[in-house]
Amino acid sequence: MSTGLTAVQTAVPLDHQAGPAPERSVTILGATGSIGASTIDLIKREPSRYRVEAVSANTNASALAALARELNARFAAIADHSAYDELKSALAGTGIAAGAGESALIEAAAHPAQWVIGAITGAAGLKPTLTAAERGAIVAIANKECLVCAGSLFMRRAKAAGATVLPVDSEHNALFQAMSGSRRADVRRVILTASGGPFRTWSAEAIAAATPEQALKHPNWTMGQKVTIDSATLMNKGLEVIEAHHLFALKPAEIDVLVHAQSIVHGLVEFQDGSLIAQLGSPDMRIPIAHCLAWPKRINGPAERLDLARHGTLTFEDPDLQRFPALRLAREALEAGAGAPTVLNAANEVAVAAFLARSLHFLGIAALVEATLTGATKRGLVREPATIEDAIVVDHDSRSLATELLPEIAAKAS
Repeated sequence: MSTGLTAVQTAVPLDHQAGPAPERSVTILGATGSIGASTIDLIKREPSRYRVEAVSANTNASALAALARELNARFAAIADHSAYDELKSALAGTGIAAGAGESALIEAAAHPAQWVIGAITGAAGLKPTLTAAERGAIVAIANKECLVCAGSLFMRRAKAAGATVLPVDSEHNALFQAMSGSRRADVRRVILTASGGPFRTWSAEAIAAATPEQALKHPNWTMGQKVTIDSATLMNKGLEVIEAHHLFALKPAEIDVLVHAQSIVHGLVEFQDGSLIAQLGSPDMRIPIAHCLAWPKRINGPAERLDLARHGTLTFEDPDLQRFPALRLAREALEAGAGAPTVLNAANEVAVAAFLARSLHFLGIAALVEATLTGATKRGLVREPATIEDAIVVDHDSRSLATELLPEIAAKAS
């Protein structure tokens, strides 16, 4: 397996790769989400370079069928069993095979595509993404749960299979690019940047009264609801700290976070000699996806070119862990190790869903996560997952505990 510095160092030097790039077969797990849409946009711009093997979606059978037809995929998988008949009917006469349920998602990942993007949201993405890695594919990972819930297990199995793991998140992709051509031993620390979300300048009192509508107004990025709320709490950055630990084999103390409101610098790497190398770009997910899609080469991308003179000023500040305690909780979970990050992630998903449903106040998100971590420790749930099934059990039990604690946390005054 290759990741971080190793991936670049083991690649064939680009000057020696003469001639046009060969066609690359691609599978898109989570094709109807925002990451899937950006990936498809890039593929459609380079039709001679990519052939789509399989696509998957959660519940939207009509959208999945339309994409499968448009991309001439060979297989389409829908997670929702009840949507199978609709998918099969929509694909009738096309020659595109269809499947439903977890087994179909795994089958999609097992199809012989050279490159797989793991963009299924939630724990449902664990088994399919690992399936792709275990057959030695190039896996562009956009599913946080693979690394937050089962990072050690995932990376160990990917390495054993000789898979290449590429980071899609803009921050981790930035670190990946900034490390290129350098020795891992020379890295002193890495810095993930955070926009600070919509409440960066808000007082603690104003944040306490924040509504879902306000939390969903991200200043820079267009993302799904879950990740947008995570950005508002800074939990997203906490999850990314955990991911960076696994992706680049970094100690927790080697991973820092800076709030950078402009979202132009996506990540920085500091080396032993004092050099600091950063990756910059417009806040467009098609940039890191394009980097992974074409790796180890590059393709022309449609993202807006960065005009530093127009932006003028780039600012940086330390995160405020008093107003945004979720980042602190994520760091504590990483330090605790074992199954604590799995518990953290599961509780956060329950809390965010409750906030969006208006059954939990904004500050209650972090409060519920902290209460669940405490309760899980007392109940012996914080154990290291030995298998994906173990990780899913810890995830399930943690969700149940968070749901049990939810009324008590929701009842407390914000």
